[in-house]
Amino acid sequence: MAKPSQTELAVLAALSVRPMTGYAAREAIVTELGMFWSESFGQIYPALARLREAGLVEAVQAQGSRSAVHRLTPAGRERLVELLREPVVASPPRNGMLLRLFFGDVLGPAACAELVLDARRRAEETLARLADARRGAEAENHPQQPYWLMTVSAGEHAARATLAWADETLDALSRLGGPAAG
Repeated sequence: MAKPSQTELAVLAALSVRPMTGYAAREAIVTELGMFWSESFGQIYPALARLREAGLVEAVQAQGSRSAVHRLTPAGRERLVELLREPVVASPPRNGMLLRLFFGDVLGPAACAELVLDARRRAEETLARLADARRGAEAENHPQQPYWLMTVSAGEHAARATLAWADETLDALSRLGGPAAG
């Protein structure tokens, strides 16, 4: 198999929790990994095809359904372990809000404050979604539960850090002539 993609790693990992259709894999990635990972249908279905061709995933037609349920083969589980043990592939950050803030002298303090207020609002929404995720993970009796909770905790810490940064930045912007933090 060629150099593994991060999409293939995500799909193998999702299927390690339970067998599912391609659609269900996409939904699981969105709902369960969405705070730190995203994949599109256009990425998932070709990855499933490559994984099937490599013998890492098998598709079984579900009774009464036109959709195939995919599950890991023993070789797929071994490959997942190999991939998870590889060093993390760093991705260059892309943050449009920080790019705009970096050139804030062009926008002015008021426009920058709006950007920061939006980032603050999104961090508050993230904390609310993570609270739901925490309650859901705490209710599960699954071997992955402690790891799910560690991941939720990382998201909570990041969102709280964003809130603290936003408050500090709004204060600095108000001293530059922007609106007061609110």
